[in-house]
Amino acid sequence: QVQLVESGGGLVQAGDSQRLSCEASGGTFSRFGMGWFRQAPGKERQFVAGLSWNGGNSYYAASVQGRFTISRDSTKNAVYLQMNSLKPEETAVYYCAVKTRAGYWDRAADYDYWGQGTQVTVSS
Repeated sequence: QVQLVESGGGLVQAGDSQRLSCEASGGTFSRFGMGWFRQAPGKERQFVAGLSWNGGNSYYAASVQGRFTISRDSTKNAVYLQMNSLKPEETAVYYCAVKTRAGYWDRAADYDYWGQGTQVTVSS
């Protein structure tokens, strides 16, 4: 059974940094892309970042480009999201996901496995 478990969320102040982690189990994900999405209350799930299976290609939402960095450790079946200069409007539940097939990196429907999410709250 595939499981993704996010961690690292919490309360931070605007301008702070935070690092999210996601560990996968129940399979080998070294050949698959992984991504991060976020969802604020009352809003649709939004793409944040994606990373190809070998880490060679990364993709970011325009709003986080230059501030967020996605990385992975395939030996640990883990993916990370380093978030810098956080803004209050980035308060959301952050989800990691595994992409096993072709499709769009920024489309949630193209991901097959999801974690339960971790809350990130950015105070002003």
